[in-house]
Amino acid sequence: MNQGKTGHELEMRDQTPGLRKAIRLRNAVALYASSVLGSGVLVLPGLTAQIAGPGSILAWVLLSLASYPFAYTFASLSARRPESGGIYSFAKESFGFRAGAIIGWLFVFWVITGAPAVTLIAASYLGYAFPLNRAETYVIAFGVILAAFTINYRGIVVSNKVQFAVIGSIVALLLATIVSSVFLVRIQNFTPFLPNGPLAVGTAAALIFWSYLGYENTSNVAEEFENPEKDFHRSIVLSVVVISALYLAVAFVTIGTRAYEAGGSVAPFAAILSNVLGKYGAEGTGLLAVFIIFGTVNAYTTGVSRLLFAAARDGGLPRVLYHLNSKTKVPDRVLLALLSSYAIVLVLYYFSQVNLETALLVPSGAAILVYVVGSAAGVKILGRDYSGSWRKVILPLVSLVISLVILPFIGPLLIASLVVVVAAFVYVSVIRRGGLDFESKS
Repeated sequence: MNQGKTGHELEMRDQTPGLRKAIRLRNAVALYASSVLGSGVLVLPGLTAQIAGPGSILAWVLLSLASYPFAYTFASLSARRPESGGIYSFAKESFGFRAGAIIGWLFVFWVITGAPAVTLIAASYLGYAFPLNRAETYVIAFGVILAAFTINYRGIVVSNKVQFAVIGSIVALLLATIVSSVFLVRIQNFTPFLPNGPLAVGTAAALIFWSYLGYENTSNVAEEFENPEKDFHRSIVLSVVVISALYLAVAFVTIGTRAYEAGGSVAPFAAILSNVLGKYGAEGTGLLAVFIIFGTVNAYTTGVSRLLFAAARDGGLPRVLYHLNSKTKVPDRVLLALLSSYAIVLVLYYFSQVNLETALLVPSGAAILVYVVGSAAGVKILGRDYSGSWRKVILPLVSLVISLVILPFIGPLLIASLVVVVAAFVYVSVIRRGGLDFESKS
């Protein structure tokens, strides 16, 4: 790289607009909880109990323990070098600009295909309580997306306040549901413990894995932490404890009250929630689902917008996206691009009549590939920075192994993510041939 070009890049970096530093410990915990506590808390305790019986509680314990290595890896990477971009930045530092750009594209593909799918779940829950036709379901799904966009466009301070209020309301209602249901738990409901054999517990664990995706998202906003060195590790410990406790408690009362025998995917949680809301349990389930999924979409819109902003800065995406609103200090063009993409994907889902399983597995393939590369970056970076802590060596390696084991379960739908990888590689190669080499900006 010649000196003139390096000087130009340094000048560009000096002129880089700054994101607002407004994330504190409580905001970080709210972001983690919103990213991880998705629709799974409503659906999976009942579904896994139907598959594995009372023994499904073992799968929840196993996955709760397994979530810590992922959380620790991403938090440690962010704390050592707090910058916007998260896994994109880790991959770029470890494996070069091309790898970072590919991860950026995969993360975007994951979110723009996954967010519309989960908002459709929220709308479907409302349809369980209120009569909705197909078109109305899609309009409500877009309404959840539009609300998340509006909150994010007003800035990180407003987004933090809304996120904290939303997750506080969700946790309070979940706790009320759990506490009221504990008195209906019967020990005999835990026998036979393994009615479908031990292999069914493994199947349940594979399903539960998707509930714990989300710990990488907060790394995307590391640059906006007020005190990243201290708050990343404190927030991750608190988040893992709170999230795991909620998941385990909901699974426990689902099994102990035999609520999962109500049938269907929504009915088990509706049966539990009726302990708090009585005959309005179905309506409460629908509204709670909208709240939970709004929180998740809002958190991911915040995170992925920062990742896109970082990738556009470096040339991994069109540089026109590299722009901050002068008043709110948010990447406004990125947010508009995300809103447009969400809308297009919803329209495609509507006219193609894609089923929910496919709509969730396609983004899951991209998510696991992102986790594979992110964990590999953790193995390389944290191992290199080893300072006597065994966790910095072992936990990223555990994360990588878990990701590689889960990846084949996506099956043929993984092809969609591989197409995105090829497209990203071609785009970056074209940028390189055009003389726009950004690799020194690592």
